[in-house]
Amino acid sequence: MNTFRKATAAKSVMFVVDYADARRAYLWVDDPGKASDPRAVGLIARAQQEQGTLPGGDIASIRRVR
Repeated sequence: MNTFRKATAAKSVMFVVDYADARRAYLWVDDPGKASDPRAVGLIARAQQEQGTLPGGDIASIRRVR
């Protein structure tokens, strides 16, 4: 019997969103395929701003953290 388990890969990808006014927020993308496309991540961030789950404002940059 094997008591050790292999670590599973993270299913979500974390991004840090920097705003023009020096604020910072965090964004999680559940689909790793979309997380590899910078354009898709930008669209997801703007959609979450419209929904209110991400603070509004001018986004200066989006960087992948994990």
